[in-house]
Amino acid sequence: MSATRNRIEVMHGVNLDQLGRRDPSQYGALTLAELELQVSETAAELGMKTRFFHTNHEGAFVEHLHRLEDLADAILLNPGAWTHYSYAIRDALELAGLPAVEIHLSDVDSREEWRHRSVIRDLCIARVAGKGPAGYREALERLRTELST
Repeated sequence: MSATRNRIEVMHGVNLDQLGRRDPSQYGALTLAELELQVSETAAELGMKTRFFHTNHEGAFVEHLHRLEDLADAILLNPGAWTHYSYAIRDALELAGLPAVEIHLSDVDSREEWRHRSVIRDLCIARVAGKGPAGYREALERLRTELST
């Protein structure tokens, strides 16, 4: 993989800063900082570089997507509840034009009906859900494959 095609922007949305406090049966026990450290280490093992972004403000999430053009080669994103209804994030992801993987710690498809819908799914090359922190490795591997083609 070319050194210029290994930069992954990992974006976490609304309420993900509450990991460690939220229902551990759904989200696990790691805090966001612990999760990001684990993701960073996994990415390094795979020859990838990560940058992390988190916000509880939808507009900030959108604006960050707007700025990624020369900063990242791909996106790994968990918008949280915005996944299910934010067309603003959907449009910004489309504008970013980068390969993206949607990820969720919990199995959103076996939870409440409203969580089954993803307005970003068709813009993403893959979706990983319900595998907890281990799902991030699968998502990073999928991005590595995408970037090496």
